[in-house]
Amino acid sequence: MDRLTGLQVFVKVAAAGSLSAAGRSLGMSQTMVTKHIAALEARLGVRLFHRSTRKLSITEAGRNYLESSERILADFEAADAAVAADRVEAKGLLRLNAPVAFGTRQIAPLLSELAQRNPLVTVELGLNDRLVDLADEGWDLAIRIGSLSSSSLIARRIAPCRTVVCAAPSYLAAHGRPRTVSDLAKHNCLGYTLSSVTGVDRWAFGAKADFAVSVSGNLRANNGEALRTAAIAGQGLAYLPTFIVADDMRAGTLVALELDQPTAEFSGIYAVYLPDRHPPAKVRAFIDFVANRFAPEPPWDKKL
Repeated sequence: MDRLTGLQVFVKVAAAGSLSAAGRSLGMSQTMVTKHIAALEARLGVRLFHRSTRKLSITEAGRNYLESSERILADFEAADAAVAADRVEAKGLLRLNAPVAFGTRQIAPLLSELAQRNPLVTVELGLNDRLVDLADEGWDLAIRIGSLSSSSLIARRIAPCRTVVCAAPSYLAAHGRPRTVSDLAKHNCLGYTLSSVTGVDRWAFGAKADFAVSVSGNLRANNGEALRTAAIAGQGLAYLPTFIVADDMRAGTLVALELDQPTAEFSGIYAVYLPDRHPPAKVRAFIDFVANRFAPEPPWDKKL
């Protein structure tokens, strides 16, 4: 029989001094109460109660066991209460994983305000551009950009993700400005190795990324910040999300190119977490906070 229920029955019988009274308190028949006590005694190999037709009294072994049983049940109740509290109050360690550029540029600057609003939450921010396994690696949630592969993860869209083809004024002065996507074949196109849309030998255009052109260049990288730095230095054209290069376009160190096809727009930027009908409050607090900061238009796209 269920051992935890057996402990609960034992403690109730000891407190009530009666099998029937314990049964009424637990909403359980006297017969079932008797079975639980009998199963407990059989497993322990001792008598917990002296029984007579008129009286029930606890044995010495029962008194010794009672103290431990009450402590165990109190620990269970405390654990349940702690989990319930985590659903209501944002607290504890929040392990968040994000792509390097987005995490550095758009998430990290918000963490001070997040901490002020949620003083009981400690954030561990992990930055890398590979897809992490939330369950295996112990992340509470992650930021994902672009189309999501089918999985059991719960996803919430927190922002759109626009893209732009851009270059430094020095590069355009030296090599000319492309006017059409077919002109890109004549230019040094810096490729992102982790994307099929803005990759090393193929750039996709159009609202659905359904128009592709072949490109080539003398630099390929698995990090958008590296491509941004190279583009600012005048090495070539970069095809990047606006959340990476918006500040540079405002400053004039990079110039957005107007081509005859629109750049592809990724499906969005998402916060993803493991399936749970009631995710911890710390997870909900973070997602609500950043979604509010990025709505209705993300700050990096304003006044572009």
